Amino acid sequence: MPHPTAVTESAPPTAANLHADTSPIPARTVWFMAISTGLVVANIYYAQPLLAEIAREFHLSVTQAGALAMTTQIGTALGMLFFVPLGDIQERRRLIIILLFGATVSLLLFALASSALWLTLASLAVGATGSIVHTIVPFAAHLAPPKQRGRVLGVVLSGMLLGILLGRTASGLIGAHYGWRTVYFLAAATMLLLALCSRFFLPRSEPEVSLHYLALLRSVGALVRRHGALRESALLGALLFAGFSAFWTTLAFLLQTPPYHYGADVAGLFGLVGAVGALGAPLVGRLADRHGPRTTLGAALLIVLASYIWLGLTGKMFAGLVLAVIFMDLGVQAGHVSNQTRIYAIAPEAKSRLNTFYMVCYFIGGSTGSLLGAWSWRVAQFRGVSLFELLATILALLVYRLGHRTHAPETSLVTSAPPDPEALIPG
Repeated sequence: MPHPTAVTESAPPTAANLHADTSPIPARTVWFMAISTGLVVANIYYAQPLLAEIAREFHLSVTQAGALAMTTQIGTALGMLFFVPLGDIQERRRLIIILLFGATVSLLLFALASSALWLTLASLAVGATGSIVHTIVPFAAHLAPPKQRGRVLGVVLSGMLLGILLGRTASGLIGAHYGWRTVYFLAAATMLLLALCSRFFLPRSEPEVSLHYLALLRSVGALVRRHGALRESALLGALLFAGFSAFWTTLAFLLQTPPYHYGADVAGLFGLVGAVGALGAPLVGRLADRHGPRTTLGAALLIVLASYIWLGLTGKMFAGLVLAVIFMDLGVQAGHVSNQTRIYAIAPEAKSRLNTFYMVCYFIGGSTGSLLGAWSWRVAQFRGVSLFELLATILALLVYRLGHRTHAPETSLVTSAPPDPEALIPG
């Protein structure tokens, strides 16, 4: 059990101190978490504006390049499954630092890749260590007082989405001028710096449950069986991320076609456009605290649907493409914040395991979207990708609507199973 200690400027506070009296998290901790999630998650997406360049060097087709993006997201899903649950049984700060060192090595391997096979294996490792983000997010939810949880998650998840989008911008610009390998050498150095800084900016956080690793993994299944709201949120998150990933995986190829004829630098700059929408996440968190996360989730789905309709109609015009990206990123981020605010209220002692299932599904959706988006591009180019994005979002709206008509607004699509004692081990 953690021992209470005084909070001083010379030593980071413990999580127990921060949480015991439901006092707010120190601003420096929240901002470091937001910055860290942004820098870490960017590792997964640096390749997207560079896919055309990487494909040329390794003689890959568009579909094979899409499969490379899919491999990174599969790696993230595997990292979610095997690493993130450890946040419930290990000291969280130490776990984050270890994974950051692993990310450093993975990025160096990607930068040094000499063949498509090596690149694929390194891509899998980069994705797996990118799951660090989903150790930090439940850590933030654990530290936040319940009445401020949506707001804190909004800030931290804003950092994550800004990392996804601005990471694309940075990699596109750096890759266009200095080569794609330089992007990954710089990313490795950044992860090493984060590992060193984590000791000073993150509090210690001792585990709340005592479980063996295999029992921990089994308990994830028990939580899934018991909580229909978790299953519904995971499915909706996967469908949202599928359409989102299909768009960003194929954007570099769209921008090379008429009437654009742009390169990796412009593809990366679209991350700045999407960042405008991402800035709405803290507001979404406040609205979720006030009106309930399922209400904001429904609004997010409608925003995403409208953005894809607009994209299909005007995506061949630069102004239309820009506007579609802004609202698409706003809607996807709003949906993600709403889903995570919702699931963390289900079983407070199991935040890492709840996040494990949600994010495994999320990245399975993303990897599927990357692959099917690339395939849709090969079959029908821009129109094919637009149709896939619309179908994924319409299916999400049907799932949401069925849940709304079957149950009360803040309950689940599927009737919950009886409680499983293994999932309810007290902290």
